[in-house]
Amino acid sequence: MVTTTVITPQTLELAEQLGQCLLEKQQTIATAESCTGGGIGYAITEVAGSSAWFNGGLITYTNDLKRQLLNVSQKTLEQDGAVSAECVKQMALGAQAQCNTSWAIAVSGVAGPGGGTAEKPVGLVWMALVGPDCEEVWSQTFTGNRQKVRSQTIDEVLKKAINQF
Repeated sequence: MVTTTVITPQTLELAEQLGQCLLEKQQTIATAESCTGGGIGYAITEVAGSSAWFNGGLITYTNDLKRQLLNVSQKTLEQDGAVSAECVKQMALGAQAQCNTSWAIAVSGVAGPGGGTAEKPVGLVWMALVGPDCEEVWSQTFTGNRQKVRSQTIDEVLKKAINQF
C-alpha cells in the first residue's frame, strides 16, 4: 500500500507562519530529518516564496548518513542510538552548519508500525531546534499509525519553531 504525503491546511498555515517569522528577522532555516523522511521540508516548500527563508534539508535515514552528512558522532549512535536527545541535537547542529542557516530543525523517531521497544516505543520522536541563542531538545510520544506519527511530528516542530519568535 502506497501512501502519499498530504499537507493539511493546519500544517500549511504553520509553515506559512514560520516563513513570516523568518522573513521578518531576515533569517533562514534548514532541516535534518529521519523518521519524517523529508516531510518537514515538503511542508515548508509548499509555501510559495519559501526559497527566501528555507536553505534546504537533509534526509538522513541511516546512521551512516547521520555520521557522514551531519557529523553525528559514532559514540552517540552507539551509546544513545539514533532516537535520542544527543543524536537530534547533533543532527540539528550539523544541518545548521551544512546548510549555512540561522536555524535548524532535526527529528528522529520510531514511526512504526514496527521497530519499537519498551525503552523506545512506537510513536517516540526526539526533536531539536537550534538557532540564535536557542538549543532546545525534547521528545514526545505520538499516537496513531505511521502517517499520523509523522504528521504530528511535523506540526510539533513547526509550532515549536514559531514559538521562538
